[in-house]
Amino acid sequence: MNLMQLKDSRLEVVRIPAPPEAKTRPDRAPLVFLHEGLGSVAMWHTRDGFWPEQVCQATGRAGVVFSRRGYGQSEDMADVRGANALTPDYMHHEAWHVLPELLAALHIQAPVLLGHSDGGTIALLHAARHALSACIVMAPHVKVEAVSITAIEAARDAYVNGNLRERLAKFHKHVETAFWQWNDVWLSPAFQSFDIRAECQGIRCPVLALQGVDDAYGTLAQIEDIAPQFASVSRHALPACGHSPHRDQPAQTLALITDFLRDLA
Repeated sequence: MNLMQLKDSRLEVVRIPAPPEAKTRPDRAPLVFLHEGLGSVAMWHTRDGFWPEQVCQATGRAGVVFSRRGYGQSEDMADVRGANALTPDYMHHEAWHVLPELLAALHIQAPVLLGHSDGGTIALLHAARHALSACIVMAPHVKVEAVSITAIEAARDAYVNGNLRERLAKFHKHVETAFWQWNDVWLSPAFQSFDIRAECQGIRCPVLALQGVDDAYGTLAQIEDIAPQFASVSRHALPACGHSPHRDQPAQTLALITDFLRDLA
């Protein structure tokens, strides 16, 4: 396990080297993977292997995968249901404070961010203020919808009364922190006005936005409402796909990402 010490926490970080044939193209910006609300480094694994490695191999780029604080093997956060409960701007904090610190520690400038769900939101917020080579988002949240709240309430029930806690404990050292810091803030009254559509207007890098048409956590409006004033957006609604395009439609998702970055290069 690799832990990197930042100002306020130690984060689990995994580096993926570029494939050997890509060493002739050192100008290719690395990929930085940002996980979902209940994700971690380990949860990027699919039935076909470690998905970030597959993306790096297909696109000829190096990569970095990390777990946010309280997730995976990263440092715990005490009292997340009390004094240290996440605030409605927690994704802004990750995008504008934690992620820049991590990128600086890794000596990475203008990477390609690839974020899923909460990670997609963080990627968009980072892109609104910082230079990037590109921004790829899968099932991001740019606003709160009723379907999102319904799905997150169902997740709470599955955690308390079902086997979700047991399933998540395989991927998180501090599973109580991982679940409740996410679930509590999303279901708090203060979070219901969360909306980053205005921030998205300031993005200045190309954006690829993917969403499953069967996503229980959001409608296609989540990607349709990403509307930068000075950058292009390529949007794709994936059929027979839920909240995780890289799991539900892995071949199509990888092809779209590979084509997008090839055109960018």
